[in-house]
Amino acid sequence: AVICQCGPLKMHITLTVAVMSVDLGSEWMKMAIVKPGVPMEIVLNKESRRKTPTVVCLKENERLFGDNALGSVKNPRTVYRHLQSILGKKLNNPQVALYQKRFPEHQLQEDPVRGTVYFKNSEEMQYTPEELLGMMLNYSRVLAQDFAEQPIKDAVITIPAFFNQAERRAVLQAAQMAGLKVLQLINDNTAVALNYGVFRRKDIDNTAKNVMFYDMGSGSTTATIVTYQTVKTKESGTQPQLQIRGVGFDRGLGGFEMDLRLRDHLAKLFNEQKKSKKDVRENHRAMAKLLKEAQRLKTVLSANVDFMAQVEGLMDDIDFKAKVTRTAFEELCADLFERVPHPVQDALAAAEMKLDEIEQVILVGGATRVPKVQEVLLKAVEKEELGKNINADEAAAMGAVYQAAALSKAFKVKPFLVRDAAVFPIQVEFTRETEEEGVKTLKHNKRILFQRMAPYPQRKVITFNRYSDDFAFDINYGDLSFLSQEDLSVFGSLNLTTVKLSGVGSSFQKHTDAESKGIKAHFNMDESGVLLLDRVKLGNTISTLFGGGSSEPAPNVTEPVQSSHTSSVCDSKFCTEFGEFENLCMNETSVYLVLKVMISLLLKEENDGEKAGSVEADKDLEKKAKPQKKTKISEDITVELVINDIADPTADDVTSSQKKLQDLTDRDLAKHEREKTLNSLEAFIFETQDKLYQDDYQLVVSEEEKEQISAKLTETSEWMDEDGYTASTKQLREKLSQLKSLCKDMFFRVEERRKWPDRLAALESMLNTSSFFLRSAKLIPEDDQIFTEVELNMLEKVINETTMWKNETLAEQEKRSPKERPILLSKDIESKLALLDREVNYLLNKAKFAKPKAKAKAKNSTSSDKSSKANSTAEEKVILPTEEKSPEEVQPGDAPPTEESTGHINSDSQSQPTEETTTTGRSTTPVADNAGEL
Repeated sequence: AVICQCGPLKMHITLTVAVMSVDLGSEWMKMAIVKPGVPMEIVLNKESRRKTPTVVCLKENERLFGDNALGSVKNPRTVYRHLQSILGKKLNNPQVALYQKRFPEHQLQEDPVRGTVYFKNSEEMQYTPEELLGMMLNYSRVLAQDFAEQPIKDAVITIPAFFNQAERRAVLQAAQMAGLKVLQLINDNTAVALNYGVFRRKDIDNTAKNVMFYDMGSGSTTATIVTYQTVKTKESGTQPQLQIRGVGFDRGLGGFEMDLRLRDHLAKLFNEQKKSKKDVRENHRAMAKLLKEAQRLKTVLSANVDFMAQVEGLMDDIDFKAKVTRTAFEELCADLFERVPHPVQDALAAAEMKLDEIEQVILVGGATRVPKVQEVLLKAVEKEELGKNINADEAAAMGAVYQAAALSKAFKVKPFLVRDAAVFPIQVEFTRETEEEGVKTLKHNKRILFQRMAPYPQRKVITFNRYSDDFAFDINYGDLSFLSQEDLSVFGSLNLTTVKLSGVGSSFQKHTDAESKGIKAHFNMDESGVLLLDRVKLGNTISTLFGGGSSEPAPNVTEPVQSSHTSSVCDSKFCTEFGEFENLCMNETSVYLVLKVMISLLLKEENDGEKAGSVEADKDLEKKAKPQKKTKISEDITVELVINDIADPTADDVTSSQKKLQDLTDRDLAKHEREKTLNSLEAFIFETQDKLYQDDYQLVVSEEEKEQISAKLTETSEWMDEDGYTASTKQLREKLSQLKSLCKDMFFRVEERRKWPDRLAALESMLNTSSFFLRSAKLIPEDDQIFTEVELNMLEKVINETTMWKNETLAEQEKRSPKERPILLSKDIESKLALLDREVNYLLNKAKFAKPKAKAKAKNSTSSDKSSKANSTAEEKVILPTEEKSPEEVQPGDAPPTEESTGHINSDSQSQPTEETTTTGRSTTPVADNAGEL
C-alpha cells in the first residue's frame, strides 16, 4: 500500500482504480477524476476545454457529442439537449409541453406502457430521454478514461436537489444503460457545500456557521442553507460536518430562459429588417443559429453595455446584424429578475431561520454572472457583498469527486461528515376497519415516514399491529403545500407506491397459539435519496423496552445512518398518551413491566438490604403477574410493489437499451478505426510519392525499383478515388500492408544510412576511451595494481576485435552500391558499443570499490613478525603499555607517526608500538601476503 497526502485528499492506495464525478447540468457537464498520484482534477475534453455541452447528435451513420454536436445546426432535429427537464415525466406533464414549445423540431411520442415520452426521428431511430442521457454519461466516462489513462467504472453523479423519486430513478437507469456503477447520486448543492467545506476545514469549529449557496444554472435556480461545525464521533473523534438545513428552488428560473428570450428578440429584429418575406421563427435551422448567437450575446453583455449581434447566412443566404444593449436585455427578462429572491425566502422558511443568521451568501452557477441577478440578490439578502470565493462552474464536480474518493475502497480521505436532507416529505397511508359503539367504519390513517428536510441516508420501520390478514398500504408524498401550483403541476404523481402484502393470514393460521409482535415494514432512504422498501417481516421481537428500536446502520462514508424511531400503527389509549413508547403496543402486562422498572429506579437510593428486599418482592410479584410464555413467530411476508408515479422499465427493456447503446458505441469505434486506417493510407501514399524525389531516397533506390513503387502508389491512389471511400476497413488495411511491404527495403536502406554517422562516432569515441583506460591501467605499479592480468587482457582483446570489425566492415561497405542491402548495420554497431561499455564499466566498478593495499614492512620487521608468530604458541610476551601522550602534550620536536612506523594512522592520533607483538602474540603490521585482501 502507498500513502499519498495531496491537498485535502489523503490517499491510501490499495487498488490502481480511478473514480470520477459527473456534474450533470442541463446545458453543460463537467467531469473530475481521482486516481493514484492525482488527488482531484477536472477532466479536459478533446478540445482541451474544462466543460462539455450536454448535447448529443444522432445522424444516420454518425453520432456526435459536445461541441461537435452543437455545431450541427444544419439539421437541429437530430440534436438532443436539455434532457433533464423531461426525465421521469409523462406526456401530459406541463414540463413536456414546455420542452416541445422550446424545441418544436422534435417529435415527442408517448410510451404506451410507462406513459413517459420518447423521441421519434424515424421508425428506426427512436430514443428515450434515459437512453440519450446514458449516451452522454458513457461519453463522459470515455473522456475521463482518456484523461486518467485507465479504465473507470465508479462514479458519483450530481443532480438537482429538487429531483423527486421518479427523476432520481431515471438518472440511475440512464447510468445503468451506460454501464456506470453509481456510487451515489449527490445533490449538486450538497456537492458545492462539500467542496467549500473541504478546503476550509481549519475554519470549522464547534460553533455553527450558516452559509447560503445561491446556484443559478442554465435550467433552474436553487438556494441552500448549510450549517458547518465540528461534531464528535465514536469512530474518528472530532470531525467537521455539513448539514443541509433548508432548500428553496425555482425550476424555471435559469440562464437558458434568458437565452431563449434573447433568441426571440433577435428573431423579431430580423423580421423587422424585412430582408426576407419568410418568418425566421418558422425556420428551425435559422432559430438554432440565433440561439447560439443569443448565448454568446448574453455572456458578452455581462461585461459590456451593448454589443453587435451578427449571424452570417442566417436564412436564404441573408446576413443578420443588429445592436443589442444590456438595458434591452434586462427589460426582456424583468419578470425573471423579480423571481430571483424567491428561492432565498423558501430556503429560510424550510430551515426556520432568519436572514441575519446567515453569515455569507455565495454565488454558484454561470447565470449568476449576469449583473442584474447579482444586483437583485444583493438587495434581497441584505449583505454588504456576495461571496465569489469558489469556482462557480467547477465546485459541484470537485465536491462530487471528493465524495467518490470517500466512497471508493481504493482511497482513504480525511473524513468530512455530510448530512443531506430530503426536500419532499414522504408518508405511509393505509385504511383500517374500526368499530365504535358497535358500528364498523373504515378509518384512513397517515404516518409520516420522512419529514421535510429529514436527514438521509436513514432507515425507518413502520409496525402494523392490528392486522391479522393480507392487506395493502400506500407510500405517498406528504404535505407539499410549500410548493406553488405551477410546481405541483410539474411535480407529477403524488402517489409513489402501493404495497400489497400477502401471506399474513396464512402465517397467523399456522401459528394460532403464537404471540404476534406486529408486521414490520423496513424502509431505507439511501445515499442517493431514493426510497426503498427493504423487507416486510412478521413477528420481529421488540429490540428495547422504550421504543425507538434502532435499525442496523447502513454503510456510508459521509455519515453513519442515524438510529431511526420506529413508528407503530396502534390506537390504544396508552400509546396515544405516551408518545415516547410509540413502537410498543401496550397491554396489561406491558404496563405492569413499565411501572415495575420505574419503581425500581426510584428505589435505587435505598440501602442494600432494602433494595434487595424490594427486588425480591418484585420478582415474586412478576412471577404472579407474568402470563404464560408464548411462542414468537418470525416470517417474511410476500411483497408486491405497484409503482404509481413512473413505472420502471422492465429487465428486457433495460437489456434492449443497453444493446442499442452498445451497438452505437461499436459503430462509432468501427467508424473511428476505418477513418484512422483511411487517413494512414492517404498519408502513406502522399509522403512516399514525395520521398521518391528526395536526395536520400534517390541515392538508395534504382530506377527499376522507383518505377515499380511509383506505379503501385498511383494505382492505389486511383483506387481510393473510385472505391476507397466506400471500402471496408479490412480492404484499406490490405492496401496499406501491400505498399509498406513494397517500400520496406527502400526505407531500410535510407534509415540505416541516416543512423551511421551518430553510431560510428559513438563507437570511435568508445574505442578511444577504452584504449586510454587500458594504457592507464597497465601503468599502475605492480604493488598497487588492482586489476588482474586476465581482466586487462580481456579488455584489450575486445578493443582489438572491435577495431578490426569496424575497419573490415567499413571497407566492405565502401565496395557495395548504396542501392544494395548494407552490410554495415546500426544494430551491429550498437552491439559492439554495448560490449565495450560492459567491459570498461566492470573494471571501473572494481576500481571504485577496491581497498588500497598497505605497504610492506622492512625485511627485519617481517622476519621479526614471523619469529614472534612462531614463538607465540610457546610463550606469550606481556608488553606493558607505554605512557600515552595527549594531543596537548606533543612537543614541537616530536615527529608525527608515519605509515612506516605504525602500519596505519589511528583516528585518535595516538602512537602505537611498531615491531612488537600484542598480548595475543599477533603482529600489529599486516603480513604482505594478505595486503590484497585488506
